[in-house]
This record gives sequence, structure tokens and C-alpha cells, in this order.
Amino acid sequence: ELVLKVRIQNPNLRENDFIEIELDRQELTYKELLRVSCRELGINPEHVQKIRKLPNTMLRKDKDVARLQDFQELELVLTVSDRSFLFQAAALSEQGGYNKAASELTY
Repeated sequence: ELVLKVRIQNPNLRENDFIEIELDRQELTYKELLRVSCRELGINPEHVQKIRKLPNTMLRKDKDVARLQDFQELELVLTVSDRSFLFQAAALSEQGGYNKAASELTY
């Protein structure tokens, strides 16, 4: 597994912590990175404009994803015309961090 740190790019959030996601090293594609990141962050992949490897590199293709290393930090830059989504994301980030489903995962 490749472990990456991802978050939604939004400077307006008071807390904008990263979450860790895992990708199967046999499926290191841009599409899979987008799918897993969006599922974990609870956003629609259609709202993602680009994926940025911090501090300033845009990921564009499968080869870019294949070069990622463990614990690299990524941001999903959104193109949301409905501004209410960002307020929903802010409200979610201010809730407690306990995730019952995640606590029941076994490795």
C-alpha cells in the first residue's frame, strides 16, 4: 500500500487537517487516486478541478501518481459553483474526529 495525506484545498476553513488514505501499489492511477480521495473526503469527483502535490505541483496523469511516495501531501482543488458545499465542508471539519466505521477496520 501507498499511504498519502489528502485534504480539500480551502483556506477559509479554521482547521484543514489532512487525512491518510491507502492506495494499492498495483493500481496507482490518477483515476484511482481521485476515486479513493473523494470517497474518503465525502466529495463528488465531478467537483474536483485538479489534484495538487504540495507545495506547488499539479498531478495530471498516471505517471505522476506512480512517482508519489509514502506520506506525500495532496490537496484537492474544487470547482464548486454552489458555495453552500464549502460551508458544509466547514461544518464537517468542526465536528469531532471520531469515525465509528474507521475504528472497526482491521488490518
